[in-house]
Amino acid sequence: MLTTILEGLPAGLPFDMEDINRDLARRQKGYGSGGRMQIEKDKVRVTGGVMNGLTTGGPISLIVENRDFKNWKERDITPITTPRPGHADLTGAQKYGYRELRLSLERASARETTMRVAVGAICKRFLAEFGIQIVGYVSQIGDVIADLEGSVDYLQLYEQAETNDVRCPDPQAAEAMHAAIRQVKIDKDTLGGVFEVIALNVPPGLGTHVHFDRKLDARLIGAMVSIQAMKGAEIGHAFANAGKPGSQVHDDIEVDANGNLTRRSNRAGGLEGGITTGEPIVVRVAMKPIATMLRGADSVNLATGEPDRTVYERSDFCALPRAVPVGESMMAYVLADALLEKLGGDSIEEMKPRFKSLRGNNVADVPMDNVEWRFGYE
Repeated sequence: MLTTILEGLPAGLPFDMEDINRDLARRQKGYGSGGRMQIEKDKVRVTGGVMNGLTTGGPISLIVENRDFKNWKERDITPITTPRPGHADLTGAQKYGYRELRLSLERASARETTMRVAVGAICKRFLAEFGIQIVGYVSQIGDVIADLEGSVDYLQLYEQAETNDVRCPDPQAAEAMHAAIRQVKIDKDTLGGVFEVIALNVPPGLGTHVHFDRKLDARLIGAMVSIQAMKGAEIGHAFANAGKPGSQVHDDIEVDANGNLTRRSNRAGGLEGGITTGEPIVVRVAMKPIATMLRGADSVNLATGEPDRTVYERSDFCALPRAVPVGESMMAYVLADALLEKLGGDSIEEMKPRFKSLRGNNVADVPMDNVEWRFGYE
């Protein structure tokens, strides 16, 4: 089974098991998924931290049982001694001294993300108490790229994406993605791609610019690439922006008749200096094609020292659509942590008035003294 403990959430948060099970079901659905999804029908069991439908403020403990375990518990396990390139088989053995690669294979498995999604669903529910929403969708599979240019209605993109099993909001691209995955199955190969996660209605001022390990963009990117098979992440279109002059990258600031500060664009992806701007937070994540291929790959049998081909373990041909809920969960986890840091408090009732008092995007929220001053050091 999988177990996890989530500590630090305030008391009084409404808790609905279906919020968790709904996202667990989303994690298990996606075109290109492998055989395990026909076995595991994940449902979470809560064993602490919740009473009468509300969080107590104590640690929340969760359990998800692995239905496939019964097929293995009385079986003699055939050792795996030929590591797959791109997986943690070899590096895990080098780090921990394993004499059988299945130990690193299983511990490094993305099966672990089940609990990330369970925890993420709770964090989403916490953020929703403050009007914050998190959505995600696929923008690229293989060399098929969705046409999302100029689309900023992220809720509409999310809703459209959830209508198909590749989670892509562009219907024409979704059809092409299906074709690409069908072909990769025939080729006994795998495909990766890019998904996007967006946080809406996040207030300005979360995160900090004063410590490198507390910058919110660094925490978000670190959380995203901690997901299995993710090899890169960017805030907004960071890599495309790197090839442009500053005049085409930075978001000009305007003020309206009511003194509200607005941006003409959101190329910064909702973060400046490691701090939220109040614009949507946009994170794009690159997933490599997963390492387990039906065709196998050249490797070395560590038991014999001879060249060998890797052995296929049940896996996906394209796991990207299933990765979207995992990315949403990591975004929710990081933002919930940042909001807790900002507000403090032991209960939702304490936190809500503090949230309302946060500085916003109005000239009156950032008054300037406009007088000369000195550092004052001796």
